[in-house]
Amino acid sequence: MSVAATAERAEEARDRTRDRRAVRIWLYALAALVLAMVVVGGATRLTESGLSITEWNVVQGVIPPMSEETWQEEFAKYQQIPEYQEINRGMSLSEFKTIYWWEWSHRLLGRFIGVAFLVPFLWLLATRRIEKSLWPQLVGIFILGGLQGVAGWWMVASGLTERTDVSQYRLAVHLILASLIFAYLIWVAHGLRPQRPAAKYPASPTKRFAELLIILLILQLYFGALVAGLEAWRAATDWPETAGAWVPSGMFAIEPLWRNFFENMLLVQFQHRMLAYLIAILVVVHAVMIARQMPGSRTAFSGYRLVAIVALQVVIGVVTLLTAAPADITGEVQVRIDVALAHQAIAFILLGGLILHRRAMHEPIPIRS
Repeated sequence: MSVAATAERAEEARDRTRDRRAVRIWLYALAALVLAMVVVGGATRLTESGLSITEWNVVQGVIPPMSEETWQEEFAKYQQIPEYQEINRGMSLSEFKTIYWWEWSHRLLGRFIGVAFLVPFLWLLATRRIEKSLWPQLVGIFILGGLQGVAGWWMVASGLTERTDVSQYRLAVHLILASLIFAYLIWVAHGLRPQRPAAKYPASPTKRFAELLIILLILQLYFGALVAGLEAWRAATDWPETAGAWVPSGMFAIEPLWRNFFENMLLVQFQHRMLAYLIAILVVVHAVMIARQMPGSRTAFSGYRLVAIVALQVVIGVVTLLTAAPADITGEVQVRIDVALAHQAIAFILLGGLILHRRAMHEPIPIRS
């Protein structure tokens, strides 16, 4: 091969590395926006704001009420749904505005994420900075994002006619879709990092172990969504016992039996706790395995980092319960919103850490000239 041809190929490889860096930064930025969306969504749920906007207007909904008349119109729509009639009757317009702004912000951020994906994607595509091998993955992310928008409205719609809140099942689907989008963004982005020749990778069983942890954490996010949807923290705010016992009674009071796992507040919280303990133990075991196979390696350090994150998450989870207190004279238990949101955010940070950890066990995608 001539010197000129060699130089040309080297220049193409440098260009491709530069383009991959641009795509990687873009995808990581999108993942950060999804994390922010999850936190705002959690605040929307905890402030019981999710049903304040009773229509789904993709374009018109960007503009909030701008006058007293339009505020009254929105308030009148809210007054027609069961949540207002059975729970919030007598709410003032000022109180309505508070919950409206939470839901509006959540929806606006969702729209912004859509724009933040589509506009850079079209520009990167037009400037030929995206490799053809990446097209299916990016299109898949876009489809998941569209499904998430539909799932969000499907969730809200469940609370507009017969219920006074949204279905916990639909809330769980909404959160799991968010977790899949978040995880896939990180997986694709990390795969575009510069290659490290002579990198050492752990044995296949260790990789399977890491995948098991990801699956268990997504299952845990599902149970966490059920806890949020049912407000199952009300069932027990003690620790380490649950409702005054290591194995509380009343966890199978609903018929048929299977419904208890998804609708019994006490059992839903109990299984969320137990799965948290299991994940924590398995993360420590996994870190020990990695440290023995690859002492002093980046992958071993990644395992230690996962242990630190999961330990923090367990502590925040316990604090979430122990700081819960009666919100008013009715005695209804409410969690501290800041602590609960930290708990949710760290769960996604742990998911991101697990994805990065597992992705690092793959060899980077080679740059093709």
